[in-house]
Amino acid sequence: MIKKLLLATAATALVSTAASAADLPRRAAPPPVFTPVPVFTWTGFYGGLETAYTFTDSQRITTAGISAINIANVATGARPAATRISDDGFANIGGTAGFNYQFTPGSGIVVGIANSIDWTDLAKNRAYLGSTGALSSFRQSTDWIGTLVGRVGYAFDRVMVYGLGGLAYGNVSYDANFFSPAGALAFAGRHDDFETGFAYGGGIEFALPTDSFLNTFAVGRYLGLKYDALTVKAEYVHYDLGSRNVLVGAIPGVGLGSGYISRFRTEGSIVRAGFNYKFGGL
Repeated sequence: MIKKLLLATAATALVSTAASAADLPRRAAPPPVFTPVPVFTWTGFYGGLETAYTFTDSQRITTAGISAINIANVATGARPAATRISDDGFANIGGTAGFNYQFTPGSGIVVGIANSIDWTDLAKNRAYLGSTGALSSFRQSTDWIGTLVGRVGYAFDRVMVYGLGGLAYGNVSYDANFFSPAGALAFAGRHDDFETGFAYGGGIEFALPTDSFLNTFAVGRYLGLKYDALTVKAEYVHYDLGSRNVLVGAIPGVGLGSGYISRFRTEGSIVRAGFNYKFGGL
């Protein structure tokens, strides 16, 4: 009897212990691993291609005589005291390279430097028929224009707006040819050289992620380039390469007097559109 009682007590205790263990809380599962979402930054080097539409302001050409007879010709309208010339056209192709630094990834201030060169091949002729029937002709051309500028902008994640300013440079040529009333070349002058000045403007740029379907059309894919993002841009630049005096000298035996001084000015605007490859941020 006592033996049965002890067995029953032990069984009851075992069942109670099992039931209590079942009521205990289970071991908590480990927390999920947090993977931060990458934040885009404009910091890094970049380079790309662009095309541009270039148009010049109505550039003024003034002419003054050197000797008394030539001064009189300008005063009477035989030679133009002033005339204007303008031109426009699409650049064949251009290129750019630079570096950006963004202070805070995501959205924030971006500073940088950029160098661009556009082949413009702008050329324009201007003719003037004087009071004596003598023809005066001018030609002004710009082979290419470059800008080396600083950029300051603000990034809204993958969209950046910016202003720019700095150095403008390029190769320009000026020609002045004055003919006699009989049609013979009487005076001629030419200047062809590298000129510098200033440039300013602004633009907007958008960075496409590397997994964007638009990257399918990027040349860099087929060249094996490892880039962070493909960016597209549009910008406006005003350039001023200054003024230059050209001596329009007399042709011996035809031109009378010491000649003329014609002053040319090169100033205009560029509207650019293009794409850049952005390489490794810091």
